[in-house]
Amino acid sequence: MPKFSVILAAAGRSSRFQNPAVRKPLVLLRQKPIWWYSVELFRARSDVHQLIAVVAPDDIDEFRLQVSRFSATIKIDVVSGGNERADSVANGLALVHASCDFVAIHDAARPCIDANLIERVFVAAVRTGAAIPAIPVHSTIKRSADGRLIEGTVDRTGLYLAQTPQVFRREIVCDLYSNRGGYNATDESQLAERQGIEVALVEGSPLNLKITTPQDLALATACLDVLPTPRFDAPIDPRSESTLRR
Repeated sequence: MPKFSVILAAAGRSSRFQNPAVRKPLVLLRQKPIWWYSVELFRARSDVHQLIAVVAPDDIDEFRLQVSRFSATIKIDVVSGGNERADSVANGLALVHASCDFVAIHDAARPCIDANLIERVFVAAVRTGAAIPAIPVHSTIKRSADGRLIEGTVDRTGLYLAQTPQVFRREIVCDLYSNRGGYNATDESQLAERQGIEVALVEGSPLNLKITTPQDLALATACLDVLPTPRFDAPIDPRSESTLRR
């Protein structure tokens, strides 16, 4: 069975969250930290052999306190984040065990992931070497430089909204970051695009939202109400048909 290491990206500045007293991943959602929901799903899988949390330097003590309170039985390696997301993920990669075959990078601010989505993207990564979940864009997209006046309409044909976890064979993602040359990619698949690595698209979920503003907490609470019952420890089957395209 392939072995996975999971990097939880929790070092963002949370500038749009409008609460300087606490960063998003440490905020409580239904009396539990936002990061806790995805960690619970990952740690329930027998193929996940390592959990790494990349946390802002000022938040490390508070994060460790939350771990001891909510997940005392879970071993989570904690590392300090960098100035940009790519720097933070690179710090997390430095802790990945050489025994792990794949690395999954997941936004801590996405608590409404479900076990079936994780299974789909893990399976696709085993089959192809690199996979991310995504959902097609259905809304009409407008372009505006100043946020006040419309400049044009963007053709949405073939457009997808990228989600996490983004999963790569360990050697691939380590090479992507070794060769990024300081480029601040907003996700791992962007580095793959720049370096000519094919990434499979897996059917994501509209419930897998990323909490960005305080209003998103209410949406996340509603999403948790309708998520399917988790089916833990599903076996990886490389023959599973789970990709949208490759």
